[in-house]
Amino acid sequence: MPTLLSDLSAPDSEINGGANQPDLTKLVSEEIVIAAAMPITEDGEDDIIERTDDPMPLEPASPAEIEDIWERIRQGFALEHHVDEQRVLSELNWYIRHPDYLDRVATRATRYMYHIVTAVEERGLPLELALLPIVESAFDPFAYSHGRASGLWQFIPSTGKLYGLKIDNWYDGRRDVTAATDAALRYLSDSHKSLNNDWFLALAAYNSGEGNVRYQMRKNTRAGKPIDFFSLNLFRETRAYVPRLLAISALIADPEKYGVTLKPIPNEPYFESIETKGQIDLAIAADLADISIEELYLLNPAFNKWATNPKGPHRLLVPAAKATTFDTALAALPTEQRLRWRSHKIRPGESLGLIADRYQTSISTIREANNLRGNLIVAGQELLVPVAAANSGNYELSEGERLKTTQEIAKRKIGGEAVKYVVRPGDNLWDLSRKFSVSTRALAKWNGMAPTDTLYPGRELLVFGTEATQLAAVPESRGVIRKVNYRVRRGESLSRIATKFNTSVNDIKKWNQRVGSQKYIQPGDRLTLYVDVTQTR
Repeated sequence: MPTLLSDLSAPDSEINGGANQPDLTKLVSEEIVIAAAMPITEDGEDDIIERTDDPMPLEPASPAEIEDIWERIRQGFALEHHVDEQRVLSELNWYIRHPDYLDRVATRATRYMYHIVTAVEERGLPLELALLPIVESAFDPFAYSHGRASGLWQFIPSTGKLYGLKIDNWYDGRRDVTAATDAALRYLSDSHKSLNNDWFLALAAYNSGEGNVRYQMRKNTRAGKPIDFFSLNLFRETRAYVPRLLAISALIADPEKYGVTLKPIPNEPYFESIETKGQIDLAIAADLADISIEELYLLNPAFNKWATNPKGPHRLLVPAAKATTFDTALAALPTEQRLRWRSHKIRPGESLGLIADRYQTSISTIREANNLRGNLIVAGQELLVPVAAANSGNYELSEGERLKTTQEIAKRKIGGEAVKYVVRPGDNLWDLSRKFSVSTRALAKWNGMAPTDTLYPGRELLVFGTEATQLAAVPESRGVIRKVNYRVRRGESLSRIATKFNTSVNDIKKWNQRVGSQKYIQPGDRLTLYVDVTQTR
């Protein structure tokens, strides 16, 4: 077990020679009394008595002998859980009060935990790290945060790419179960080595970045303060992050102590990795493996579309019980039948990019299928284009279908149809969220983005809510539109107000439906106007 900086601040009673050390004199005297009471043989020699009712301590079971993976994890714990710390205790109490949450997490973790535990053990790391996805994503492989973190291990794009995770339109390695697990454990190991071999500091760095941790360590050093995790003035989220992992570790170490029953997870491989040696439609792959496409997506959440990435990785995770079935069926399937093909006649003005977007495929795939060397195509020419084997509903866990589900939920909750907004030069999510009176996070979520993502002119955004409906009636303008809350003055009419703000009576009625239903406006009435400030005087 690595020496933790937090151990250096242990009270004197826990160090050799402290007040709580056992009284050796008392122990010796007790041994003499016990020896005197032992029976003596006639020749004066001690009678050796074998105690059969006091069994020898059992050796810990090997990983292969353990049926429930929680027990395997317990045996690999190597960190102090600090349940006496208030922050840890607070998180522990939350877990105890929410057993239904623990059950949901265990259900999701069933697919991934064996692989993660094995990967942690192979590196000789503390098995508390295998529980980190509980804190990061609750073992939801499609988890996505407002900070653009994604997957079980919640990598942000920059860190994911730094650790070799490929990210493109077809595939997001941050959600790849095996690749992201490997990257996360390498990241944690690197931080552990560079931060005084302290796992708590390495975990803090995983959450907030190594630079932030080092900055607080330098501040404490200059102030003559300890530099263990519990002494650092880290971000609020990070101060709760490590205690959350310690709390779930303490609970799993002794669930009976806390009155919790953990849902068992079999200690056996859930999936196997099968090489596909090329692109394949995921609906076809699910049929070959004799599993649902939902199960295939849950094991392979990195694939964004209806098929695997044309450029790889060319492998799929399938349930261990179906691995032989899938491997055999795949080998028997002709390569040209791994994808469905459609003939597309090129229309005037079409480009390969436009055609690829229409069929949710890539330019390179179309070029390869049609022996094209460049991007030049001619109207009237026929192209072979790969298309999804099933309708879109069958790929409900693909990126596009997940986004549609999010938008449908927003539509039900908020009411009304979404308004399409075309991004203009200079737009950003913050300004648009103020314009539409919605939160930046909601606007980003409705459009499959993070609040910090950059907007590009021409992109269409969907916006829900009353303000969006009103703004839909605002004519396109090259100017600067601002919302104006206007109170009607004595003697004013809709026509006079429209002239004043260089708009039309019909537009005012669209923006203010209540006003449109009454014959006259009254002094003191409030109107919502959308004014091009570059066209008013």
